[in-house]
Amino acid sequence: MSEIFVLIEHRQEEIRDISFELLTCGRKLAEENSSKLTAVILGFNTEKIVEKIKSEVHRVLIYDNEILKEFNSETYQIVLSYLIAKENPFLFLIGHTAFGMDLCPALATQLKIPFTTDCLNIEISDNKIKVVRQMFDGKLDAKVILRENPSYMLTLRAGSFPATESNLEAEVSNLDSPISEEPDYRKFIEYIEAVAGDVDITKSDIVVGIGRGIKEQDNMTLIEDFAASIGGVVACSRPIVDSDWLPKDRQIGSSGKVIKPKLYIAIGISGAFQHIAGMKGAETIVAINRDANAPIFNEADYGIVDDLFKVIPILKEKILEMK
Repeated sequence: MSEIFVLIEHRQEEIRDISFELLTCGRKLAEENSSKLTAVILGFNTEKIVEKIKSEVHRVLIYDNEILKEFNSETYQIVLSYLIAKENPFLFLIGHTAFGMDLCPALATQLKIPFTTDCLNIEISDNKIKVVRQMFDGKLDAKVILRENPSYMLTLRAGSFPATESNLEAEVSNLDSPISEEPDYRKFIEYIEAVAGDVDITKSDIVVGIGRGIKEQDNMTLIEDFAASIGGVVACSRPIVDSDWLPKDRQIGSSGKVIKPKLYIAIGISGAFQHIAGMKGAETIVAINRDANAPIFNEADYGIVDDLFKVIPILKEKILEMK
């Protein structure tokens, strides 16, 4: 079996978390199949990125060119189609992000490579790719076998593989870019940073998430007081944002933010797969829900099946006693 390639996603010279998850997944697959793992970096002045990556893989391939400084799926597609045709990797992994969803389908279609998106798990058996992905709004985990082919391409959902470190020593190669300018039909114009909210839920060690179970906006005070008592911040599932009870930057999930706190407490959240995708990387997950069959309990380390309006005041009282 030939090599496994991982595309490193970065923004403003910072490597995105999904890239380290991809590298962890890629290393696991490479070890299981006596293969090698290669990181592919497209960018400009990439030295800092390379330094953070070269201990994670066996090989690093770099296209360092000012044209590639900012992500443009058209320029990436031109460069990567050239690279893949030349190197013929067995598997090419890309993050299931806005970046990957823009790039992967067009690239795989151009190269006539079997691909699928939003994978939760990946297996290689007898040189065939088997993936787990969700169907019917997350109600079913399906194992999909891709048709046999020399090469495959996949996107991996964030949070599917907790990132781990490695101590490899990569061989680093700088390659000449096959393009010298962006195509006229699609150019990068400007990078605009999203306005930061008053709280960054991705940086908090303790996050308290709320869902439909809190019933009314007036009950937000109960949750906010509880979160303050344990030194946490309040986040939410999508229905809370849709109701304008909290801003969009507090939303956890596939259409919100991915968090990896030390403690995540899900209050009145049923656990739709879109929400699970954003919080399953938490070290410890506690779920409070009156429905014993709520999907959130499948992810929780600890669960309380009861009315949150009974449980939260008692928890807060006990926490304050301990302090």
